[in-house]
Amino acid sequence: MLIPVLLLIIGFALLIKGGDWFVDGASGIARRFHLPEILIGATVVSIGTTLPEVMVSAGAALQGSGSIAYGNAIGSIICNTSLIAAITIALKPGKADRKSMIIPVSFFFAAAVVYCFIAYAFGRFSFLSGIILLLMFLVYMVTNVMSMKKSSAQDMADEAEEQKESGSFLKDVVLLVLGAVLIAFGADFLVDNAIIIAKECGVSEKVIGLTIVALGTSLPEFVTAITSLIKGHGSLSLGNIIGANLFNLVLVSGAAIAINPFDLPVSGLIGGINSSLVIDIPVMFLVMTVLTVPTLIKQKLSRWQGIVLLGIYAAFCVLQFTI
Repeated sequence: MLIPVLLLIIGFALLIKGGDWFVDGASGIARRFHLPEILIGATVVSIGTTLPEVMVSAGAALQGSGSIAYGNAIGSIICNTSLIAAITIALKPGKADRKSMIIPVSFFFAAAVVYCFIAYAFGRFSFLSGIILLLMFLVYMVTNVMSMKKSSAQDMADEAEEQKESGSFLKDVVLLVLGAVLIAFGADFLVDNAIIIAKECGVSEKVIGLTIVALGTSLPEFVTAITSLIKGHGSLSLGNIIGANLFNLVLVSGAAIAINPFDLPVSGLIGGINSSLVIDIPVMFLVMTVLTVPTLIKQKLSRWQGIVLLGIYAAFCVLQFTI
């Protein structure tokens, strides 16, 4: 029992320090290239904080545990939005740039529609569906790179001065990479121990994926969100959540499905229908709608959004362990 506790403490320490370096590196890169923090959060930062989900889901797929891969991806989206984003919004609501949100939000809902069509129409994620999701990830990244280049070109006249003020570019990159590595290892320590405990208690794979694994692999987003909030980079946190949610659908799910296609998991039935179709996927849509639609309309986050999202997450967790 002593070893798991020590690994838990080490995991938390790695997450905290990794999050600190990661946010410093990301915000430094954003300043240097005159890019909106929300755009950096939705691309560079999101890739880093989604690494644990990628590793866990890919590993689960290789071992034939499609339920873990599915639950991890969908559960992480719900956790990121209705727990992590909700806490930061409830604590400190802030402004949001509609223009910078349009691309990641549009891509998320487009990917969600594709994902849902596959789930509801076929009840199985084939190799082709995995490739389609991965191609959507590629298109999203290309679109953002083009957007970044355009944004950078508009401020080219001020770049030399900004570089002098923002310090070493190499230092920012090193902080970003080291931060991502520490976050990934820290989350891994926590998740491994949580899964062992849950299995000993007789909890199903899908529920483990939707709750414990999802929460554990979402810790990087949580650490990044809290660190960003403390350092005054709220837009970076929002962009990270939206980008990470998109990557969970197109990168995490796409990679796991392409590695080893699997059927839509069934851990319970509601009215004779798979609970995944009745609860998991609809809740994913609901929480992202609550987070993004009012924000796009008003260009700001409101405390009520955080409170509503926290209520949804609490109800979701109760349902998972009672169905």
